[in-house]
Amino acid sequence: MAKFRALPAAALLMLLASPSRAEDTAFSAGDTAWMLTSTVLVLFMTLPGLALFYAGLVRANNVLSVLMHCFALACLMSILWLVAGYSLAFDDGGGMQAFIGGLSHMFLAGIGPETLAGSIPETVFFMFQMTFAVITPALIVGAYPERIRFPAVLLFSAIWLLVVYVPVTHWVWGGGWLAEMGVMDFAGGIVVHVTAGTSALVLAWLLGGRRGFPGDLRPPHNPGMTMIGACMLWVGWFGFNAGSALVADGNAGMAMTVTHISSAMGALTWAAIEWIRFGKPSLIGIVTGMVAGLASITPASGFVGPVGALIIGFAGGLICQFAVGWIKNLIRIDDSLDVFAVHGVGGALGTLLTAFLATGAFGGLGLADGVGMGGQFSVQLTGVVAVLVWSAVASYVIIKLVSAICGLRVSEEEELEGLDLVAHGERGYDL
Repeated sequence: MAKFRALPAAALLMLLASPSRAEDTAFSAGDTAWMLTSTVLVLFMTLPGLALFYAGLVRANNVLSVLMHCFALACLMSILWLVAGYSLAFDDGGGMQAFIGGLSHMFLAGIGPETLAGSIPETVFFMFQMTFAVITPALIVGAYPERIRFPAVLLFSAIWLLVVYVPVTHWVWGGGWLAEMGVMDFAGGIVVHVTAGTSALVLAWLLGGRRGFPGDLRPPHNPGMTMIGACMLWVGWFGFNAGSALVADGNAGMAMTVTHISSAMGALTWAAIEWIRFGKPSLIGIVTGMVAGLASITPASGFVGPVGALIIGFAGGLICQFAVGWIKNLIRIDDSLDVFAVHGVGGALGTLLTAFLATGAFGGLGLADGVGMGGQFSVQLTGVVAVLVWSAVASYVIIKLVSAICGLRVSEEEELEGLDLVAHGERGYDL
């Protein structure tokens, strides 16, 4: 008999609330086809989207190291998700259910081709969630390029996935304490962007800035490569957000629509501010604004309408741009590719705005019965602050542990030579 297991909270609520599906959780070929497609799109975001986006932003002698980080992490996170990550995130944790899942589904034990999660095979749901587990630690790659040791990348990311990402996933999407509170995070504003952004900032702080930071840094070596990667992220994000509906219906369609609107608005807002401040809009700026719009709409994508998407995209493009300057120029942390400013701030911003923009006044789907904007904002704020604190404290401990085991940073001579040759014995360009 097919079983109905824990799904992301937002998708589960819509699935149960839909009149056409309230009593029908039988296998759906249409839903399954859409989720297979969404899974491919989300993996496409990391490989090659995020890899090319980041690789174009670094110096020419570090381009392969960034590509290697993204590719290696995709492999490592996939294995860890199979071994224990998925079970800990979505299994029933018994007495620890509020905080962490159990281990009864390690290596997909008890899950076969006929096992359903809603109307799709659980193996498809496993794969879809695996792609989230792949891209989240890969986002942190943007905080430490050009100066970190490759063994430290692997060890930090492996521990981080199990200690930070998996518990937070369970809290929000696996029936944990934040889900019980009613937190609204449709596709990962808290689970993905706040965790990765916060951890990236802590890691960049402890690792120290690149040589010459902040006054003498080389510009991105290939903005065109970054733009190509950004376009892949934009397309892949439809699977990220619309796929989180877990069904092929109008909810997925609206999630796709608001995702596109927010990303376009974020891009135009960022470019316009650059134009006003500096006299010229840059290619790097407009694609970064697009990513800020995507990160900001992610938690709200299943709850807001087009007007809400315009507001979120504008707010993301505006606030995330100023967060970049604040982090680099005021607190002097070399979060090299602006992971916290774009993803951390954007994810938190969208999560908080959801409390207001999900209401019918802005064309949203509405809040839960008996919950007002103030009450929902309190829940959203609790989720953001709790995950931010957990991510920061846990990452600090993990980084100190990794530093003691294998060291974090390459030598100054190795940094000058570039990690492509030092760590991997290859060159990105033979000029």
